[in-house]
Amino acid sequence: MSNQIGVCIRDSLVDALAMKGGTGEHSYATNSHYQRSVFFEIQPMVTENVREMLVQVGFPGCIKVADLGCSSGENTFLAMSEIVNTIIQSYEQKGETQPEIDCCLNDLPENDFNTTFRLVPSFLKKLKLEGSGKCFLSGVPNSFYSRLFPSKSLHFGFSSLSIHWLSKVPDGLENNTQSIHIKDPCPQNAYKSYLNQFKNDFSLFLRMRSEEIVPNGHAVLTFVGRKVSDPVYKDCFQVWSLLSDCLLDLVSEGVVKESEMESFNMPFYNPNEEEVREVILKEGSFEISKIKTFDHVVPYKINSIEEEEEEDDEDKSLKLEAGKKQASWARCITEPLLVAHFGDAIIEPVFDKYAHYMAKYLRASNHRPNMTLIIVVSLTKK
Repeated sequence: MSNQIGVCIRDSLVDALAMKGGTGEHSYATNSHYQRSVFFEIQPMVTENVREMLVQVGFPGCIKVADLGCSSGENTFLAMSEIVNTIIQSYEQKGETQPEIDCCLNDLPENDFNTTFRLVPSFLKKLKLEGSGKCFLSGVPNSFYSRLFPSKSLHFGFSSLSIHWLSKVPDGLENNTQSIHIKDPCPQNAYKSYLNQFKNDFSLFLRMRSEEIVPNGHAVLTFVGRKVSDPVYKDCFQVWSLLSDCLLDLVSEGVVKESEMESFNMPFYNPNEEEVREVILKEGSFEISKIKTFDHVVPYKINSIEEEEEEDDEDKSLKLEAGKKQASWARCITEPLLVAHFGDAIIEPVFDKYAHYMAKYLRASNHRPNMTLIIVVSLTKK
């Protein structure tokens, strides 16, 4: 494969990097319970930062806020509702007139903005606004690795579970042929390629925001991360390991071409805390107000080995149902990418396999596929 063709594949892949749209069974809007529960964990930090920002910028008459990587559906308005209502309450407590609030929803052009925009009337109705015409919403369809807003116009930036998606598939992964990400065993250069791409992308993200955010403006950013420095330790993001296994099965069955599997890699990197901190400090535009990590668990039942020996048909059925739910979640975030590279004919067989692999995985007491490390960092523009 020529380098030029490889570049075209990577570009088209990232062009498709949007969650599955609509409101159907396998859509992001229907399956984003995990993302919703993560926001409830970080909500206090968001509220605290909005309040601190308002004090530091002096309660201006117009506040501009942005959700960077908003995706689609009701989750989009979880953070925005909290941000806007915190602004309103803060002005009331200060005895200030309610400001005009400019709410910007950003994602890639392929994002399903229409599903989100249909929810705008109900969002506005629930806000604690005095009269109408105080809150304005707009979509900003572009990569957040580019400039999105005028210089020094943004007061508060928020991004939840988005910046771990890279601007492109890293270069230098030609030998990473048995996995779609970083998995043991993998070529030594694969981890370095992913890490370098993350550092370059995250630094660019911060530089773009530094030009847009006002002095003393704030940002709260949330990543899927990992606890350890070793990126292949216990499958640090196990979703991709299972998906790799499913695709390899389809190769062995002749459903997927081996060359297609070998040329496919996820544009995703889950950093550890030190990698996040290093990039922020090196880029230099923001002060770290707070950085914290927490384990986030989706409560599926996982039997012990002893329980597994006595497992009856009902237990197996429950685990398969849990596996199907996990498969539907994985599908809502990966289907557009898989279709862009492999075509849509593989979608049903790959996620049918995924559900069964996940059900088997849930039966092992030493596997916790539904636990992930979340990194959340709050920043203040210098």
